[in-house]
Amino acid sequence: MSRLETPLDHAHAAMDAAPEDAAARLRFYDRLAAAELVLMLDGEPEGDDIRPALFELEEGPVALVFDREERLAAFAGAAAPYAALPGRALAGMLAGRGIGLGLNLEVAPSSILLPAAAIDWLAETAAAAPAEIEARPEAIYPPGGLPEGLLEALDARLAAAAGLARAAWLARADYAGGGQGHILAFLGARPGAEPALASAAAEALAFSGIEAGWLDVAFLDDADPLAARLAGCALRFDLPEEPAPAERPAPRPPGSDPDAPPRLR
Repeated sequence: MSRLETPLDHAHAAMDAAPEDAAARLRFYDRLAAAELVLMLDGEPEGDDIRPALFELEEGPVALVFDREERLAAFAGAAAPYAALPGRALAGMLAGRGIGLGLNLEVAPSSILLPAAAIDWLAETAAAAPAEIEARPEAIYPPGGLPEGLLEALDARLAAAAGLARAAWLARADYAGGGQGHILAFLGARPGAEPALASAAAEALAFSGIEAGWLDVAFLDDADPLAARLAGCALRFDLPEEPAPAERPAPRPPGSDPDAPPRLR
């Protein structure tokens, strides 16, 4: 087994230590959806088309994924063809096909076999549609009553959204007509990045265990009066700046670009 533990190893250990804790299970699936996974293939990719290596078990066919390339090599005993893609994308590709998922089998503490039903649920949860805000808040307050799991998930999602926005504000809001809720407002979003940012917020919410629709999303510029009001009381998340591209980027395996995932054959 790999000596260097990963976030998936830690999340699996927490889930395994508290089998009745629904929050721990959600955190594991949250990490799985956000992780960059290495899918073992049954042959080299053909363009954008990939064919996962499937193993027939009593429960049905199972695809194998690993959260490190060296773990795939350790399992296979040698170099093996693979595609790298986010867990959420993999779940979406496998959903509805009756295919289970073997994660880090025999090579890591997070070794686990997930049935096809769990993959279908993961795909549905990760694809949760973001809530669209239609009314502007009448009053803004510091956030309150937020579960720690939501804050952790938001922090992880926004940390991974390098270069998509400058910052995000989280606050409690009152709306006209008596409506209340929480709002996540992005400041200085890059043009075209709004869908990705909204989906990241919705996914964090979905894996927090809170009912959908509880968190509204807004996009503001510096001149918006609401931005100044949020700065006075909201919880701020600073998004990392986009890293400078390498002069000579190395070739990337199929699936490593989340905007152009591979297709299953």
